[in-house]
Parts: sequence; C-alpha cells; structure tokens
Amino acid sequence: MKLIYNDKKIELIECKSFYSRLKGFMFKKNINHALLFNRCNSIHTFFMKENIDVIMCDKDNTILFFYKDLPKNKIIWPKKGVRKVFETPSGYFDIEIGKKMIVK
Repeated sequence: MKLIYNDKKIELIECKSFYSRLKGFMFKKNINHALLFNRCNSIHTFFMKENIDVIMCDKDNTILFFYKDLPKNKIIWPKKGVRKVFETPSGYFDIEIGKKMIVK
C-alpha cells in the first residue's frame, strides 16, 4: 500500500495484529515507511529511537490532528472523532488540518 498526500508517496504498512500494533516503530532506526493503525485514537512513543510525525484522521481520512516531530516517551491520549492513525518519518509530509490522506 501507499500513503499519498499532495502528490508525495510513501510505503504504508497496516498494523493488524496485537503484536504489530503494540510494537509499531519501537526500537527502529532509519524509518523509511509509514504505519496505519485502524480503529485507533491514541498512541505512545515509548522505546522509540527516532522522532515521528503522527497524523490522526476520521473514517474518511480527513486530518483532524497532526503532531510534528513527536519525541520518544510521549502519549497522545484518545481524541474524539479519530478512527485512524498514521505514523510517518518526521518531516516527511507538510500536513494541513482538514485535508485528506489517500491510501492506495
């Protein structure tokens, strides 16, 4: 899968299993792809090696919240209306609230 925003693309991996959802980008260096967490409205960055960007969307992929360059050991508590969370390498997309992410 690919995650697309403003004609810029990145490889996207959906985290479906309990283990993949728990692990996410923990212990990873040189992140070069994005992760998708469906039916998710909060995240943590414990045990992360790099900062990430976090894009929180509704069921239609409209961006509701954006956290740029989120460092390790942070928690984003549940957000109302959020149904999907995308984690990307820090600074990959220049996000605007209200626009849509495209998944292909």
